[in-house]
Amino acid sequence: MAQHSVTLASQTDLPGFRREARALLAALVPPEDAHWDARATLELHGQLRGGQVGADRRLPGGVNPVLPRSFLSLCNLVILHHDPARFELLYRLLWRLVHEPGLHRDPHDEDRLHALHMARAVRRDMQEMKSRVRFRTIGHPADGEPLQIAWFAPEHYIVEAVAPFFMRRMAQAQWAVLTPQGCVRGRGESLEFGPGLSCERRLDRDAAEALWLRCYHQVFDADRAPGPLRSDRDSEPARSFRPDSAP
Repeated sequence: MAQHSVTLASQTDLPGFRREARALLAALVPPEDAHWDARATLELHGQLRGGQVGADRRLPGGVNPVLPRSFLSLCNLVILHHDPARFELLYRLLWRLVHEPGLHRDPHDEDRLHALHMARAVRRDMQEMKSRVRFRTIGHPADGEPLQIAWFAPEHYIVEAVAPFFMRRMAQAQWAVLTPQGCVRGRGESLEFGPGLSCERRLDRDAAEALWLRCYHQVFDADRAPGPLRSDRDSEPARSFRPDSAP
């Protein structure tokens, strides 16, 4: 059987995963014949290569699967894990839930236990980010307002998921959190995300204000940056996001 390669728009593209998993199920593509890749550009989002799978195909028997709410909640967390095999795991669980309806009640199933372990790791990482981030106040020459800025290195892709917490906590401030996985800044009720950042020097509360600003401008205001600074994804621009549009 042909291998089907699925390209997702980002590491946390849950809507894309749901859409493509549904298409694979409709085409009766077993998990071992599906390859998932989350390193593509937006233009490739939704394309299936190696075999044509129509997104409008219905599932076997002409009905849609009724999935347990617990599985949908599990997907929301597992997709944030750093393990590149998480998409294969989630699709395998989805396939098995369709063909083995009692799977979600099996407390000893290895796939299910693995996914639960990954979800717990993501929850811990999110809690650590919420509790350990400490902001430093620096001057912001662009508009004269102080900027609350912090550095954190999460284990998983949790920045977008945790950002609304800081938006509520820092509602009256201009703030930013820089991380290797992705950066976010907020002001009022809006958030803006940028690429991850790999700094040449360690960022901490004792780092020089000039270094903090240099890192910040490299992500969000590249035209103002005083010099080159390594970034994990230099080609990706910052993008705006409003919490009420989150998946």
